[in-house]
Amino acid sequence: MNLEILTPEKKIYSGEVYGIQMPGISGSFEVLEKHAPLVSALKAGRLKVVKDKQNHVANFDIQSGFVEVLNNKVTVLVEGAVPVE
Repeated sequence: MNLEILTPEKKIYSGEVYGIQMPGISGSFEVLEKHAPLVSALKAGRLKVVKDKQNHVANFDIQSGFVEVLNNKVTVLVEGAVPVE
């Protein structure tokens, strides 16, 4: 599945991933391949990108925004995002 993390200034991440864990406004949730179409608001918090089945991950601290899941593509639109080591 393809993931893009976008802020008003630039594209923070783009690539193929196994799954994404996000801080929704009513609780955390995860999106995996072939997820049903979805639009959700996100609150500030930690976004976890699982890159493959071997659990290679990338973490981002995000500000509030939205996520759209459609046709195996996940687009995260947030006010700001910073990679976390």
